Amino acid sequence: MRTHSLLSPKVAIPRATYAALSIASVSTVLGIWCLLTYGGFTPSDFLASPDQVVTAAIHRIANFSLFENIGASLEVILSGFLLASLLAVPIGILMGSFKAVQAVVEPITGFMRYIPVSALIPLLILWIGIGIEQKIMVIFLGTFFQQLILISDVSARVSKDLIDCAYTLGATRRQVVMRILLPACLPGVMDNLRVTMGWAWTYLVVAELVAADSGLGYMILNAMRGLFTDVILLGVFTIGILGLMTDFIFKWLRQRLLPWSVNS
Repeated sequence: MRTHSLLSPKVAIPRATYAALSIASVSTVLGIWCLLTYGGFTPSDFLASPDQVVTAAIHRIANFSLFENIGASLEVILSGFLLASLLAVPIGILMGSFKAVQAVVEPITGFMRYIPVSALIPLLILWIGIGIEQKIMVIFLGTFFQQLILISDVSARVSKDLIDCAYTLGATRRQVVMRILLPACLPGVMDNLRVTMGWAWTYLVVAELVAADSGLGYMILNAMRGLFTDVILLGVFTIGILGLMTDFIFKWLRQRLLPWSVNS
């Protein structure tokens, strides 16, 4: 019966079982890593062992270089993501709710979201330079147009019956937008921001590809030139941990700020 519940769709499982399965999956990956490295199946310049990664982390924590690179990357990620979100959220809601806005914005959005951000780096260097502004713009372009599409879909899926009922009860257009449309959109908007924050982290190495002198992407690319796989893995794991932290922050904000959507 218990196995049947584990394999049944949409069926909740006990917290202890969930935690045990999560620990087992992580332990399996760690075990395979240890087997490949300590078992002599792979050379250290191909795949560093766990203790080598830990040693690299301790060294870079001791001289504060890891924290400096984290700070530089966070500045780029948060600046580009916040700028994209501040513009994409209102435009996306309008785009999904008003056909006139959709007609104006959708053709450009549909075109731009298929263009690889890396292909725009030469133009960004030409127009903006090689400073932090160029890196922020890479994150912005990598997330803004994706956010527009996702948020407009959330707005478009809001039930028209809710809006019609509000008008029937005497609500004005402003009241419908502020009290019906926005509250209905916000849970989906928050979920999509959480997803696109993950995309922003994936663009980090691309953003720090040119003329960077700090940041986690720079650390990874610099280590790649010397085949320092311990430093490469340290950078990858650091990005993954920071990404998980931002993911949990978004989940927490959704629960705290949007209590009506906790069970949705």
